Amino acid sequence: MPAAIVPPAAGRRTLAVLVLIPALAALVLSVFAWPAARIAPRDLPIGVAGPAAAATAVERGLGRHEGAFEIHRYADAGAARAAIENRDVYGAVVVTPGGTELLTASAASPAVAGLLREAVTAQVPAGAPVRVTDVVAAPAGDPRGAALGASLLPLALVGAVTGAATVLLGLRGAGAVATLVGAAALTGPVGAALADSWLGALAGDWWAEAGVLGLTVLAIGATFAGLATLLGKPGLALGAVLTILLGNAFSGMSSAPELLPTGVGALGQWLPPGAGGSALRSVSAFEGAAAGRPLLVLSLWAVAGLAATALGARRRRTEAVPAPAQAPVPVG
Repeated sequence: MPAAIVPPAAGRRTLAVLVLIPALAALVLSVFAWPAARIAPRDLPIGVAGPAAAATAVERGLGRHEGAFEIHRYADAGAARAAIENRDVYGAVVVTPGGTELLTASAASPAVAGLLREAVTAQVPAGAPVRVTDVVAAPAGDPRGAALGASLLPLALVGAVTGAATVLLGLRGAGAVATLVGAAALTGPVGAALADSWLGALAGDWWAEAGVLGLTVLAIGATFAGLATLLGKPGLALGAVLTILLGNAFSGMSSAPELLPTGVGALGQWLPPGAGGSALRSVSAFEGAAAGRPLLVLSLWAVAGLAATALGARRRRTEAVPAPAQAPVPVG
């Protein structure tokens, strides 16, 4: 029996799939694995408090890790605690006549809290005790921050599905905007009910958490819908790259933005998942401290996406209206 002949077009499509799928797998694995494999402190803001001579000695010891820490000096332990609670620093070393005390905030990042314990313990004289105080502790339901870190991808997926479905179902203009806003408004309380009321991974004001969750979903959904309205199917792909791929991999939620490779953590905070994660930490454990910037980033993405969805659909309708036919000019 003669072998089946594969049509040239089908052969090209098969070859494209065989080449593109491994390339896509390599890209996704690289984007997620590369930052995780390069975790290290980079200008990590921490505080030092105590007598001038002792504080200077601590600074000098921490300075041996070149580029690792951004040192802030405080007058006393109270000022250092306030800086931690305001999310100005991740922790502080306080030198007292009775010894060295390390102030941490596991709610800001359990990974950073552990890193600071190792760094400070390594530089004190052998056998000297280091008292550790967790100024802002992580919620009892999520002491390692695993649930909070794992919440970003589901939020990104929900936002992506909302935005893509809005466009693919043919919703346009005000209808599309209302659908995106309504879906986000309903998703926020559902997310807070699961993460706060059920899992105990959040421990702040319930409605503030619901608002941040809803705004994060809106920012991602509006980004998808806006890009798809303006660019078609390529817009959906671009939205996936920005929010699901880069947004999650560069968010720093499982560690901290300052532990990611230089520039990566900063970029992640300008994308919806990273901004949403930072805002959620602030309202959950720090009474909203330092939430202004990430909320502004989320709002900008949401407004830009909604505007693109509404105005882009209107522009397409205008372009689709045929020009009126000109009346024939009489001859004679």
